[in-house]
Amino acid sequence: MNIIREPKVYLVGMQMVNDAEVDRFLADHGVSHWTTDTTVAGEKLSEIAGRICYMSFAKPRPGGNGAYLGHILEVGHGSVLEHAVFNFIITGVSRSFTHELIRHRAGFGYSQLSQRYVDESTAEYVEPDCIAEDPRLHEIWLRAIETSQKAYCELVEGLMSRFQSIEDKTLRRKMARQAARSVLPNATETKIFVTANARALRHFIELRCNEYAEVEIRRVAAAVLRVVKEVAPHLFGDYTFEPLPDGTVAARTPHMKV
Repeated sequence: MNIIREPKVYLVGMQMVNDAEVDRFLADHGVSHWTTDTTVAGEKLSEIAGRICYMSFAKPRPGGNGAYLGHILEVGHGSVLEHAVFNFIITGVSRSFTHELIRHRAGFGYSQLSQRYVDESTAEYVEPDCIAEDPRLHEIWLRAIETSQKAYCELVEGLMSRFQSIEDKTLRRKMARQAARSVLPNATETKIFVTANARALRHFIELRCNEYAEVEIRRVAAAVLRVVKEVAPHLFGDYTFEPLPDGTVAARTPHMKV
């Protein structure tokens, strides 16, 4: 049995800009020349979206994309940030975490590992720090996990025997696993593919990367923020990290609820 203490966040996808079509649009509307200084598609698309609102391509303010998006954050014109989209795979997290995560609906899309199809007889488990740091509590937690995993394996075996008359092996396994999973704890590790736009991510970070959020989701929110700050600093560079007494961090920004 493998016990996990830290989540992992993989940024697996970002957008591309069709510059030829942007140029064609500008030419159709009498703009002979417009450039921006960012190479990040989400930042560029957010700027284009904002400039569409006022058709401000011909006479842009100085300062480039960073200054433009900085002004967007200042005035709270958050709708243009919805056009910047990021794709993540998040692993090393518990089912407790994903129950919390999927409450964020607007601007998010999810695809999660299926316990109906995936064998959990060798599942990994996520242990909260406050339990792991206490030897007595850790032993209580470990016994409960081991009991649940043993029960799962025995149930799958018994259900496979009970459903042996079903010729389709895939269906038989699915029926056994979907019933046996009922004994698996919230600590069971899962993997989830997450797509979110920049505005939704900012809302998620502000709600979940602070001292009032549950520790595991706070860790994930901080990990997500570190990734997007690096790849899209004009969209997320206003955030700073503040250490918390438990060793985690909180995110702070002067531009809340954009």
